[in-house]
Amino acid sequence: MHYASSLRSRRSGNRQAVIGLILAALVFAGWLGIHVYAMFVFDLTWASLPLALLMAAVQCWLSVGLFIISHDAMHGSLVPGGRRINTAVGASLLFLYAGFVWRRMREAHFAHHRHAGRAGDPDFDEQHPTRFWRWYATFIRRYFGWNSILFVSTVVTLYWLVLDVPMTKIVLLYGAPAILSSLQLFYFGTYRPHNHRRGAFADQHNARSEGFGTLRSLATCFHFGYHHEHHLAPHVPWWQLPAWRRSQVSKADMVTA
Repeated sequence: MHYASSLRSRRSGNRQAVIGLILAALVFAGWLGIHVYAMFVFDLTWASLPLALLMAAVQCWLSVGLFIISHDAMHGSLVPGGRRINTAVGASLLFLYAGFVWRRMREAHFAHHRHAGRAGDPDFDEQHPTRFWRWYATFIRRYFGWNSILFVSTVVTLYWLVLDVPMTKIVLLYGAPAILSSLQLFYFGTYRPHNHRRGAFADQHNARSEGFGTLRSLATCFHFGYHHEHHLAPHVPWWQLPAWRRSQVSKADMVTA
């Protein structure tokens, strides 16, 4: 019986790894394809501006996806039991996202789980627990350090002065999606789940979840709006959160029936 249970667990972990890596590859391929096309092929004109804005919006969403995948890698839920591949994928995507350092970000995220929504949580601003812009400014100062500034400055300088990419394209199709994705991640993945404006929390995780349907949840933040569920089960990857959430609702319904 122990062997059968172990075998089922291994098969489940393998399935999770395969699906997670395929989805990660699709998100990365989409992000890279749009980035290369936008920087080196696309001709930005007034006539093509609507398409440029659409590409920027999609790139913003895909940038959020890069971060969420690296977040799963931090928890080991991208590839269960695969420490090296989780580290390799997570570190690469974090660096690509904004020059982030893997170990520092991973330690900060685990501190967030230990002290969620209170003093000691690097994602939280205990001085401004209800004020979006003050809290966002604190969030940016804590995470976007010299490594990020150097990385972004190097990329922009290389594109503009060496590869002759127009600055308007760099700003609209590289800079804007990166900045807006940080706002999207912060708003749906930190501020809304952990702010104190919306009343009491259910438990010590100091987190709440959105009532979004699956498609809206995916569009807003790759299901990171199901934030209480994530804190309850950090081993569950982003793409399984809707099903895990439904299973918990079903169990609660059975208990109360």
